[in-house]
Amino acid sequence: METSDVIRLRYEELLFYAACVCNCWSVCLCVCVCLEGRACRRGGGGGGGGGGGRGGGMRMGSSWRWQLSRAMRLALRWCRLCRPQRGGRGWGAQPWISGRCSELWSYSKLLLKSLYFNSLSNSDTVLDCVFEPVYWIVDNVTRWFGVVFVCLVILLTTSVVVIIYLFVLPPILSTYPVYWVAWHLGCGHWLLVMVVFHYYKATTTSPGHPPKDKVHIPSVSICKKCITPKPPRTHHCSICNTCVLKMDHHCPWLNNCVGHFNHRYFFSFCLYMTLGCIYCSVSSRDLFVEAYNAVENYYQTPPPSYTFRETTTHKSIIFLWVLTSSVAVALGGLTLWHSILIGRGETSVERHINHKETRRLKEKGKVFRNPFHHGKINNWKLLFGVEKRSHWFTRVLLPSSHLPNGDGIMWDCTFTRRDPMAI
Repeated sequence: METSDVIRLRYEELLFYAACVCNCWSVCLCVCVCLEGRACRRGGGGGGGGGGGRGGGMRMGSSWRWQLSRAMRLALRWCRLCRPQRGGRGWGAQPWISGRCSELWSYSKLLLKSLYFNSLSNSDTVLDCVFEPVYWIVDNVTRWFGVVFVCLVILLTTSVVVIIYLFVLPPILSTYPVYWVAWHLGCGHWLLVMVVFHYYKATTTSPGHPPKDKVHIPSVSICKKCITPKPPRTHHCSICNTCVLKMDHHCPWLNNCVGHFNHRYFFSFCLYMTLGCIYCSVSSRDLFVEAYNAVENYYQTPPPSYTFRETTTHKSIIFLWVLTSSVAVALGGLTLWHSILIGRGETSVERHINHKETRRLKEKGKVFRNPFHHGKINNWKLLFGVEKRSHWFTRVLLPSSHLPNGDGIMWDCTFTRRDPMAI
């Protein structure tokens, strides 16, 4: 056989066929396990006795190994027959076998390509197919662990509030001047109300979904998973298994997607939670230093005679300061990042899309412009729903359940659609 008849596979095709083989072996293993269970059920229903029953049970118990070994032998035999031979004893004696196997291999290759592979596929697509089971596991774990994360947020926030009421407020009320007492009571309870309100609204408010019963809606593409029109700035959430209007990301701490209708609640919660943690950390700094020095004295000889209430106070204040300081740093970084995105008129998903689009157009000598960027101040006004000056107080500094501007389907662009835009 000439060298032109030798099958040459590209790198992407090799990866693709490796993924197909792995999936086929997984299916074969599942089938074998099912066959084993079916055989065992039949054996149990027959209910033989004596040596025949024991022999049948042994054969049924090893049926899945026999099925698997048989499938492996058939696969190896198929590969051995389909592989083009370059000489040997049986090449001239049976030329029709090699020709027939080559035709079968080419036909099988064509079938696989027609079902899965096309000119747009590459190694990234193949790797996505290989890691699809991993993505499925992550999505389902995140979906179920969302309830655990929400309970954890409620538990930690409640513990901080209880520690403040039991161990921090009494020294403040007894030793601080009146104006400092009024400041701590007012500021602390204001932050607590804002945190609780926005967290509740962020977790219970739907982010918004495109209507599935209406076909004639402004759309830029069709969702490959929902098979429905996808409006601008709409993306599919694999965890919620639905499309979300102006999707930013899926937040496991909310057990909800962050989208058009709860984006303001999510950012306000992050902002006020960061401010509340900074407030608690700064206010309890002196108490933390005293408690830390007292805990260090626990290991002296002889140990100091602290009561149970005093030791509980020391450990609680240390827990309070460490927790609030850590959350302030971590959540403060997230809040700062989202503040930058809001100033640019972007979401977390659009940030990656716009970055790729900027590089692509830069190679062509063009400049990318975000069609949803209306200026930094206007972007903040659109997020908070500020239409007049009094709204900065009533809608930003106080709890407010007003709806955002627009319906999440129609968007005002800063220029015509002939210019490049991210969707």
